[in-house]
Amino acid sequence: MSTFRFLHCSDLHLGKRFGRFPEETRIALQQARQQIVAGLAAVAQAHAAEHVLIAGDMFDTETPSERVLRQALAAMRAASDLHWWIIPGNHDSAAAETLWASLAEHAPPNVHLLMWSEVVQMAPGVQLLPAPCRHRFAGQDLTQWMDAAETPTGDLRIGLAHGGVLDFGSDEAGGETIAPDRARSARLDYLALGDWHGTFTLDARSRYSGTPEADRFKHAGRGQALLVELSSVGQDPKVEAIETGALHWQDLSLDLTPAADAGALLRAQLPSDRPGWHQHLLQIRAQGWITAPQRLALQQVIAEVGPEFCFFHLDETGLRSEHQVEDLDLIATNGALRVAAEDLLQAAEDTALAQVERDVASAALNRLFAYGQEMTASAACSAEAET
Repeated sequence: MSTFRFLHCSDLHLGKRFGRFPEETRIALQQARQQIVAGLAAVAQAHAAEHVLIAGDMFDTETPSERVLRQALAAMRAASDLHWWIIPGNHDSAAAETLWASLAEHAPPNVHLLMWSEVVQMAPGVQLLPAPCRHRFAGQDLTQWMDAAETPTGDLRIGLAHGGVLDFGSDEAGGETIAPDRARSARLDYLALGDWHGTFTLDARSRYSGTPEADRFKHAGRGQALLVELSSVGQDPKVEAIETGALHWQDLSLDLTPAADAGALLRAQLPSDRPGWHQHLLQIRAQGWITAPQRLALQQVIAEVGPEFCFFHLDETGLRSEHQVEDLDLIATNGALRVAAEDLLQAAEDTALAQVERDVASAALNRLFAYGQEMTASAACSAEAET
């Protein structure tokens, strides 16, 4: 038999809403997700892979809109030279009868919906062993049947399943059900797994492809799919990870001290390709201690660069403020503002108070400092205009 090549992907989560993000970011994320199927088709065609395996969770819910469903099938129909092999995952389980009935009604001939645990011939000499999720929470190892499944001698055996393995984990609570040695016990030449949203190698013949369009900071970078090449029965596959995602996710740390140039350190974390920032979702977790002027410097950098990103967030929950008496002079040297600043400073440094109360006082002092700087800058601009 000649070399058999296919594209392994999973967890497309078409129709995902991304409700925790701002509206503009949600729109960008949803638009990128709508292009996944066409993107996978282009990758498969570019690498002469005639088959695409989707290891579950093609849809984000059991009730995707008709628009999401039909557009996905339309993109598969357009790539008529490819065969698409799809199993239900836990998000779009086979229990969603209306969903899968609609898919079956509108699916073109090159789309194969694998609803039962039974051997299916993908191509001459190649047998597919699917383990579709019948329900959202399986409660059992759905790949167990593969061990006893009979296939013609000399044919390649490819497993297709969705869920976590017993010693690795899952992106869904309660999903750790698949035996980690299933590829060996079932004599599989390759086990294509879905559920984990990052690419992960369990062993030479068992891999998670991850999602083709990243959807969370937990799995950084761009989404990927796996190009798999099988040359003969019993020989380890050749696997290549290929970037397929349009958007790049990063979760970075920023360690600060009162002596640091906070603005410069923040800038140093930014991607070097500024024209491509609109495709980046960047979350920076700041930690340590900084002064009020440093915090203002951070805010100024964020105001300058943040709008150029698809999403930009500075997480300051791990960041404490070090307040200095001389900072109060930058707020006011006398009057009510000065009195308020001194009261807040005293509360922020009062160890007799609960930490939450001290944090509230510190945050208020930071805001007062920023307000004072804005007033000073505004007054300077007005004076300049008058001259």
